[in-house]
Amino acid sequence: MRQTSIGSFPLPEHGRVSGYATDATGTTGRELPVSFDQDRHVGAGPRPGSWMAVAFTPPQPLDREQLATAWLAVIARHGTLHTAFTRDAGTLRLHEVEVAPGCWVDHLPTTGQGPAAVVQSVLDTTCSPYERPSHRLLMVEGERRQTVIIGADHAHVDAWSMLVLVRDLIAILADLDEGRTPGADLPPAHPFAEHTALLAAQPPAPEDVRTRWAEILERAGGVMPLFPLSLGDVSRPQPDIVDVVDILDAAELAAYGDRATELGVRMLPLTVSVMTRVTRELTGQPLRAVMPVHSRNEERWRDAVGWFITNSVLESDSPDPQACATAVKDAIRLGSFPLAPIMAPYGGMPTAPGMFALSWLDNRRLPVALPAGLSPLQVSASLPTDGVMFWFLLNDDGMHVRCRYPDTAEARTSISTWLTAVSAGIRAEVGRPPLEVRVA
Repeated sequence: MRQTSIGSFPLPEHGRVSGYATDATGTTGRELPVSFDQDRHVGAGPRPGSWMAVAFTPPQPLDREQLATAWLAVIARHGTLHTAFTRDAGTLRLHEVEVAPGCWVDHLPTTGQGPAAVVQSVLDTTCSPYERPSHRLLMVEGERRQTVIIGADHAHVDAWSMLVLVRDLIAILADLDEGRTPGADLPPAHPFAEHTALLAAQPPAPEDVRTRWAEILERAGGVMPLFPLSLGDVSRPQPDIVDVVDILDAAELAAYGDRATELGVRMLPLTVSVMTRVTRELTGQPLRAVMPVHSRNEERWRDAVGWFITNSVLESDSPDPQACATAVKDAIRLGSFPLAPIMAPYGGMPTAPGMFALSWLDNRRLPVALPAGLSPLQVSASLPTDGVMFWFLLNDDGMHVRCRYPDTAEARTSISTWLTAVSAGIRAEVGRPPLEVRVA
C-alpha cells in the first residue's frame, strides 16, 4: 500500500468516472456519542478536502451492479458508515441513519478536467462532514483497466479503516461470485460509537499526564508544536504541495530493521534519533512534533471502521536511540487517555499556523493485509494548508515518506533542507549514500 495525492493519482487520461449514490434521506435513528476528534474535525464545518480515499485495481473487470451490492453489504457491516452529523442550536450531534440502495451516476468532466480532477470534485461534494451519508463509491473505467475508489469524510475513517473497507469489499465480491452469504466469514465489526462511549467513560488521566501535557504546550508557546524552520507567511492557509520521496528500497529497509535491532530499538525510535539530530543541527532545538497515535488497543477494534486516531506530542531532546524509544513510549502514553478533559482548559486542542506533525505507519505489521495484485493506493485530497505533515510509510517494497506543506518559497526551501538531511541520516544508518531529494 502506497500513498499518493489526488494531484498525482495515476488514472487513465480519458477514464469515465461514475459513482454509486446511496440514499440516506429516510428516518433518523438514535443519537450516538461524538468523539473528541470528530468534534474538532466536523466542528470546522464543510470544506473541500476533508476526506480520505483508497483506490485499487481489480484483477478482473467488475460488474457495476454487483459492486454496488457488495458495497451496500460493507456499509451494513460498519456502524459509522450509517451515521450522520447535524448541528442543533450550536451543538454537534451524531445519529444513526438508514443507508438505502441508490443508483450509478456518471460524473462528466468540465472543459479541461481530467479524471483525477473529477474524482476530487465528487469527493469534495459528497464526502463532506454534514453530508448524509458522507461517503461515496466511485469507479474509473479506462480502455484497459478499472479503478475502484472508496472515499469518506475523515470523521468516519482513518488509514487503517480504509484497508478494512477494501478487504471487506473484495471478500464480499468473492462471496457473491461463489453464491455464498456475503461477508459470512469476515470477523465481527464493532461500531466506532461503542469505542467513543467506552473512551468517554474512562477515569480522568493521571496527574503526571496532565502535567506533562501542560509542560509540552508551555514549551511550544501555548500551542501544539510548530515546524522549526521558516514556512513564510502562513497566517492564512496556502495552496498545498504534496511530495512523495522514496528513501529505502526493500533490501535497504531490511538492513535498517537489522540496524535498529542491533541498537536495541525498533525502526521508529531509530528514525526519531535521526530526526532529533537533524533538528538540533539545523535549528538548535529539540524535536517537537504532533504524533498521531491509534487507540485500537483491544482485539475487537482490529476489524472496525472509524477514526481510532488521536493526536499526541513527540518530544525528543537526545539522539540516543534508547532515549528516543523512551520519547516514543511517552508520546503513546500521552495519547492513551481521553483528551477532552485535558484540553478543556485550553478551549480544545490549541493549534496555530505552522503546526508540525509526523506519522508512522508500517503496513507490514497491520493485521489487515491486501493482495499486492490490487495495486492499492491511499489517496489524499488537495486542500489549502498552513502546517507541515510527514507520513513515513513502510511496505514490502521499502520506506517512503509523503509530505504536505504550504506552497511558499520559504516552505519549499525549508522542507527540502529538512527532508534531505533526514533521508541522508536514515540511509547512513545502513551505509547507503544520500539521495538527491527534490521537492516541488
